[in-house]
Amino acid sequence: MNPISIQLALSAGWAFLVALFAVPSIIHIAHLKNMLDTPNGRTVHSSLTPRLGGVAVFAGFMSALTIFAPLQNGVKELLAGCIILFFVGLKDDLVGMSVFKKFVGQLLATGIVMIMADVRITSFQGILGVYMLPVGISYAFTLATIVGITNAINLIDGLDGLAGSIVLIIMGTFGFYFYRYGGENFSNYAFVAVCLMGGMVGFLRYNFHRAPIFMGDTGSLVCGFIVSVLAIQFIELGGQPGTQLPFSATPAVALGVLFVPLFDTLRVFVIRMAAGQSPFAPDRNHIHHRLLGMGFSQISTVLLLGALNLLVILFVIHFADLGNLALIGILVGFSVLLSVFIGVYQSRLRRETVAAPPRPQTHP
Repeated sequence: MNPISIQLALSAGWAFLVALFAVPSIIHIAHLKNMLDTPNGRTVHSSLTPRLGGVAVFAGFMSALTIFAPLQNGVKELLAGCIILFFVGLKDDLVGMSVFKKFVGQLLATGIVMIMADVRITSFQGILGVYMLPVGISYAFTLATIVGITNAINLIDGLDGLAGSIVLIIMGTFGFYFYRYGGENFSNYAFVAVCLMGGMVGFLRYNFHRAPIFMGDTGSLVCGFIVSVLAIQFIELGGQPGTQLPFSATPAVALGVLFVPLFDTLRVFVIRMAAGQSPFAPDRNHIHHRLLGMGFSQISTVLLLGALNLLVILFVIHFADLGNLALIGILVGFSVLLSVFIGVYQSRLRRETVAAPPRPQTHP
């Protein structure tokens, strides 16, 4: 093993152990202080459960990264943004916070990485004939990308182990390419990926069904923010002159890597707006809710969505030579077909439920 591989392994191991040993203490304190999430009509769980698992993930990630990783090329600013979102999520998990205040926190974190580290999407790499973006459009599009992806990861966190598993898959994919092809300007993002993966694995030990602890906004906002920054840097890596990446369609590949959370978020936003509701109004229209309604168990749903994300990643990587526009068109077409299938299947289930005769009552 080369020295970088050893450092990466140490980083992941440190983050894993910190998270693994932190979770039981967090669970104990949360029950002792009654810092528990109450079930409601929208949630899947049925018992009082702590929502502070993100504290363990953040502790493992932050300590491992600051000990083992080079912090240049925007990683230091990424950590600063993570700290802001950690406290935003912590407050929301403990006492609640308005959507507006959470959005302001996301703007602050995004501003740090955009303005202080110049982390932004600078080119569409030929999509619709557009290459280099004007600076103003670049900042606006980057802001929308970071906020959108951050909230997409936050919204997919609806089942035991789901968000953590999806984040692991995404980080593993981005981390591999940063490690192999990152070069001087991007290779340290492999440390960001493996540190988050290590912390997440330590947390997932306690988060699969039936989970004694949830990730909460403390974890999902931080994870979403990290995912968004790595997605942007992955796109920028593909646009570098002389890049060693084995494909050039990095914007489309990034969309494929993020397929499940982006598909779920766009789908529920369209459904809510079509019904005349706010796109941020909570409901049970997420893809994991629909799969549960089809009769899948929680574990089966998590495995199915993880497998779906992996298959889409393998597809976009294998067919990256088709180019950005063709791949994005295929992803959009597949998303529409999947949405139609889910909607038709759900409608049929409702009709069968209404048409089913009532069970005869038996008396002792």
